[in-house]
Amino acid sequence: MVKSQLENRGISDRRVLKAMLEVPRHLFVPASLVGEAYADRPLPIGEEQTISQPYIVALSLEHLDVSPESRVFEVGTGSGYQTALLAYLAKDVYTIERIEGLLELAKGRLHALGIQNVRFCLGDGSKGWEDAAPFDRIVLSACSKEVPKALIGQLAPLGRMVLPLGQGRSQWLTLVTKGATGKVYVKPTVPCVFVPLIADEGDS
Repeated sequence: MVKSQLENRGISDRRVLKAMLEVPRHLFVPASLVGEAYADRPLPIGEEQTISQPYIVALSLEHLDVSPESRVFEVGTGSGYQTALLAYLAKDVYTIERIEGLLELAKGRLHALGIQNVRFCLGDGSKGWEDAAPFDRIVLSACSKEVPKALIGQLAPLGRMVLPLGQGRSQWLTLVTKGATGKVYVKPTVPCVFVPLIADEGDS
Protein backbone atom coordinates (compact mmCIF):
# COMPACT_ATOMS: atom_id res chain seq x y z
CA MET A 1 0.00 0.00 0.00
CA VAL A 2 2.66 2.51 1.04
CA LYS A 3 4.87 1.91 -1.99
CA SER A 4 2.29 1.57 -4.76
CA GLN A 5 -0.50 3.86 -3.54
CA LEU A 6 1.40 6.54 -1.65
CA GLU A 7 5.06 6.89 -2.66
CA ASN A 8 4.33 6.23 -6.34
CA ARG A 9 1.66 8.97 -6.28
CA GLY A 10 3.91 11.61 -4.76
CA ILE A 11 3.54 11.29 -0.99
CA SER A 12 7.04 12.07 0.28
CA ASP A 13 6.71 13.00 3.98
CA ARG A 14 8.78 10.28 5.66
CA ARG A 15 6.98 10.57 9.00
CA VAL A 16 3.59 10.14 7.31
CA LEU A 17 4.82 7.15 5.33
CA LYS A 18 6.28 5.55 8.43
CA ALA A 19 3.04 6.09 10.35
CA MET A 20 1.09 4.44 7.52
CA LEU A 21 3.45 1.48 7.73
CA GLU A 22 3.14 1.20 11.51
CA VAL A 23 -0.64 1.50 11.95
CA PRO A 24 -2.48 -1.68 10.81
CA ARG A 25 -5.39 -0.43 8.69
CA HIS A 26 -7.15 -3.81 8.72
CA LEU A 27 -7.93 -3.36 12.43
CA PHE A 28 -10.12 -0.37 11.61
CA VAL A 29 -12.56 -1.91 9.12
CA PRO A 30 -15.47 -4.31 9.69
CA ALA A 31 -14.47 -7.98 9.82
CA SER A 32 -16.25 -8.67 6.53
CA LEU A 33 -14.01 -6.13 4.75
CA VAL A 34 -10.60 -7.06 6.18
CA GLY A 35 -9.56 -8.51 2.83
CA GLU A 36 -10.13 -5.08 1.24
CA ALA A 37 -8.54 -3.00 4.01
CA TYR A 38 -5.50 -1.98 1.95
CA ALA A 39 -7.35 -1.22 -1.29
CA ASP A 40 -7.06 2.39 -2.44
CA ARG A 41 -10.69 3.28 -1.92
CA PRO A 42 -13.02 4.27 0.90
CA LEU A 43 -14.84 1.48 2.76
CA PRO A 44 -18.09 1.55 4.73
CA ILE A 45 -17.76 1.36 8.53
CA GLY A 46 -21.46 1.55 9.45
CA GLU A 47 -23.79 4.42 10.33
CA GLU A 48 -23.51 5.61 6.69
CA GLN A 49 -19.88 6.59 7.35
CA THR A 50 -16.65 5.52 5.65
CA ILE A 51 -12.93 5.09 6.25
CA SER A 52 -11.23 7.24 3.61
CA GLN A 53 -8.95 5.81 0.94
CA PRO A 54 -5.31 5.56 2.08
CA TYR A 55 -4.04 8.09 -0.46
CA ILE A 56 -6.44 10.83 0.67
CA VAL A 57 -5.59 10.15 4.33
CA ALA A 58 -1.87 10.39 3.57
CA LEU A 59 -2.31 13.54 1.48
CA SER A 60 -4.34 15.19 4.24
CA LEU A 61 -1.63 14.38 6.78
CA GLU A 62 1.12 15.62 4.47
CA HIS A 63 -0.71 18.94 3.98
CA LEU A 64 -1.29 19.13 7.74
CA ASP A 65 2.48 18.95 8.41
CA VAL A 66 2.20 17.63 11.96
CA SER A 67 5.27 17.98 14.19
CA PRO A 68 6.10 15.87 17.27
CA GLU A 69 5.09 18.88 19.40
CA SER A 70 1.76 19.57 17.69
CA ARG A 71 -1.61 19.64 19.44
CA VAL A 72 -4.11 18.35 16.88
CA PHE A 73 -7.91 18.51 16.76
CA GLU A 74 -9.68 15.94 14.59
CA VAL A 75 -13.31 16.38 13.58
CA GLY A 76 -14.85 13.02 12.80
CA THR A 77 -13.17 10.15 14.66
CA GLY A 78 -14.96 7.59 12.51
CA SER A 79 -13.14 4.25 12.61
CA GLY A 80 -10.23 5.77 14.54
CA TYR A 81 -7.69 5.02 11.78
CA GLN A 82 -6.67 8.61 11.10
CA THR A 83 -6.78 9.23 14.86
CA ALA A 84 -4.18 6.51 15.35
CA LEU A 85 -1.98 7.99 12.63
CA LEU A 86 -2.23 11.42 14.23
CA ALA A 87 -1.34 9.94 17.61
CA TYR A 88 1.83 8.54 16.00
CA LEU A 89 2.73 11.94 14.53
CA ALA A 90 1.66 14.45 17.20
CA LYS A 91 2.16 15.16 20.88
CA ASP A 92 -1.55 15.33 21.76
CA VAL A 93 -4.68 14.51 19.76
CA TYR A 94 -8.20 15.67 20.54
CA THR A 95 -10.85 13.88 18.50
CA ILE A 96 -14.60 14.40 18.35
CA GLU A 97 -17.34 12.20 16.88
CA ARG A 98 -21.11 12.71 16.93
CA ILE A 99 -22.02 8.99 16.55
CA GLU A 100 -21.56 7.27 19.89
CA GLY A 101 -21.25 3.73 18.52
CA LEU A 102 -18.38 4.69 16.22
CA LEU A 103 -16.64 6.62 19.00
CA GLU A 104 -16.75 3.66 21.37
CA LEU A 105 -15.39 1.27 18.73
CA ALA A 106 -12.56 3.70 17.96
CA LYS A 107 -11.71 4.04 21.64
CA GLY A 108 -11.43 0.26 21.94
CA ARG A 109 -9.18 -0.02 18.89
CA LEU A 110 -6.78 2.68 20.06
CA HIS A 111 -6.71 1.23 23.57
CA ALA A 112 -5.84 -2.20 22.13
CA LEU A 113 -2.93 -0.60 20.26
CA GLY A 114 -1.64 1.01 23.47
CA ILE A 115 -2.21 4.56 22.23
CA GLN A 116 -2.41 6.95 25.18
CA ASN A 117 -2.08 10.50 23.80
CA VAL A 118 -5.66 10.84 22.51
CA ARG A 119 -8.64 12.48 24.21
CA PHE A 120 -12.13 11.67 22.95
CA CYS A 121 -15.34 13.67 22.88
CA LEU A 122 -18.89 12.91 21.77
CA GLY A 123 -20.40 15.99 20.12
CA ASP A 124 -20.70 18.42 17.22
CA GLY A 125 -17.25 18.89 15.72
CA SER A 126 -18.20 22.04 13.80
CA LYS A 127 -18.21 23.85 17.14
CA GLY A 128 -14.68 22.72 17.92
CA TRP A 129 -13.41 21.91 21.42
CA GLU A 130 -13.18 25.28 23.08
CA ASP A 131 -11.84 24.08 26.42
CA ALA A 132 -8.81 22.51 24.74
CA ALA A 133 -8.14 25.24 22.14
CA PRO A 134 -6.07 26.65 20.56
CA PHE A 135 -4.80 23.88 18.30
CA ASP A 136 -1.71 23.84 16.11
CA ARG A 137 -3.44 21.63 13.58
CA ILE A 138 -7.08 20.82 12.75
CA VAL A 139 -8.29 18.15 10.33
CA LEU A 140 -11.84 17.33 9.26
CA SER A 141 -13.01 13.96 7.93
CA ALA A 142 -16.33 15.29 6.59
CA CYS A 143 -17.16 17.86 3.94
CA SER A 144 -18.33 21.36 4.85
CA LYS A 145 -19.76 24.01 2.52
CA GLU A 146 -17.48 26.57 4.17
CA VAL A 147 -14.76 26.61 6.81
CA PRO A 148 -16.54 26.51 10.19
CA LYS A 149 -15.98 29.86 11.93
CA ALA A 150 -15.54 28.23 15.33
CA LEU A 151 -12.63 26.17 14.00
CA ILE A 152 -10.91 29.20 12.51
CA GLY A 153 -11.15 30.83 15.92
CA GLN A 154 -9.64 27.78 17.61
CA LEU A 155 -6.73 27.47 15.19
CA ALA A 156 -3.51 28.92 16.63
CA PRO A 157 -1.50 31.57 14.76
CA LEU A 158 0.73 29.84 12.18
CA GLY A 159 -1.62 26.87 12.42
CA ARG A 160 -2.91 24.65 9.61
CA MET A 161 -6.30 23.11 8.93
CA VAL A 162 -7.13 20.52 6.27
CA LEU A 163 -10.72 19.80 5.27
CA PRO A 164 -12.88 18.92 2.29
CA LEU A 165 -14.92 21.93 1.08
CA GLY A 166 -17.93 21.87 -1.22
CA GLN A 167 -20.95 19.62 -1.47
CA GLY A 168 -22.11 16.46 -3.23
CA ARG A 169 -19.46 15.31 -5.68
CA SER A 170 -18.04 18.81 -6.09
CA GLN A 171 -15.51 18.84 -3.26
CA TRP A 172 -11.90 19.91 -2.88
CA LEU A 173 -9.43 18.86 -0.23
CA THR A 174 -8.45 22.28 1.09
CA LEU A 175 -5.54 23.66 3.09
CA VAL A 176 -6.33 26.56 5.42
CA THR A 177 -3.45 28.41 7.04
CA LYS A 178 -3.48 31.19 9.62
CA GLY A 179 -0.75 33.82 9.59
CA ALA A 180 0.99 35.27 12.64
CA THR A 181 -1.42 38.21 12.65
CA GLY A 182 -4.49 35.99 12.28
CA LYS A 183 -5.06 36.40 8.54
CA VAL A 184 -6.54 33.26 7.00
CA TYR A 185 -5.50 31.79 3.64
CA VAL A 186 -7.54 29.11 1.82
CA LYS A 187 -5.97 26.88 -0.87
CA PRO A 188 -7.87 24.08 -2.66
CA THR A 189 -5.59 21.15 -3.56
CA VAL A 190 -7.23 18.08 -5.14
CA PRO A 191 -10.81 16.91 -5.84
CA CYS A 192 -12.20 14.49 -3.26
CA VAL A 193 -15.45 12.93 -2.01
CA PHE A 194 -16.31 12.82 1.71
CA VAL A 195 -19.49 12.32 3.68
CA PRO A 196 -21.12 15.64 4.69
CA LEU A 197 -20.33 17.39 7.96
CA ILE A 198 -23.47 17.44 10.07
CA ALA A 199 -23.81 20.25 12.61
CA ASP A 200 -26.48 20.91 15.24
CA GLU A 201 -27.55 24.00 13.32
CA GLY A 202 -27.76 22.01 10.07
CA ASP A 203 -25.38 20.92 7.37
CA SER A 204 -22.36 23.25 7.39
